[in-house]
Amino acid sequence: MKSTIKRLMLTALFALLIGSNVSAQGMPVYDNTNFISFTKSLVESAKQTSQLLKTVQFLKTQKENIEKVNNVIKQLNAVKELAKNNQRLFDLVQDDLRGILNSPYIKPHEVNRISDSFNVIVENSLEGLGFIEKILSSNNLKMTDAERAEVLKAKERESKEMVAEIEAKTKRYREIIAFREMQDKINNRGAKY
Repeated sequence: MKSTIKRLMLTALFALLIGSNVSAQGMPVYDNTNFISFTKSLVESAKQTSQLLKTVQFLKTQKENIEKVNNVIKQLNAVKELAKNNQRLFDLVQDDLRGILNSPYIKPHEVNRISDSFNVIVENSLEGLGFIEKILSSNNLKMTDAERAEVLKAKERESKEMVAEIEAKTKRYREIIAFREMQDKINNRGAKY
């Protein structure tokens, strides 16, 4: 930028020096004050352009910083939601599974099947938490913050699906228990005619 300004000034000076030595009829006359003000305006314009380029670079850097912070916030929110979903999942399994298995309307041969179906979901949840721990703590996985946030969001969606699946299974087993209870009451009622 500075070299361009120097070249312009040297070219203008050279043109003035050559123009002052030549005196021929019909040669245009240059007003030196206009040329000097033109050169000054070029120098000012170059300074403003330089400042503008610095400002653009500063804004680009700030935009990158904001994106990094935004991605970190997304990661934190996703991890918070994952923890909340997994805690809810474990609470549901712990409380509801105990209630279902302790019901007198669940047959002994169904206990293992019910336990296994809940255990599969819990194991998937634990594997997901292990994977998330690797993503967050390992620098071996070369991921950008945005990619990491996207993976965490996907795991968050999976954990919500697991919670919904546990809730659906719990509801189904509670309905089975309620149906069997009603069936037992109907079958064991006394004849009151």
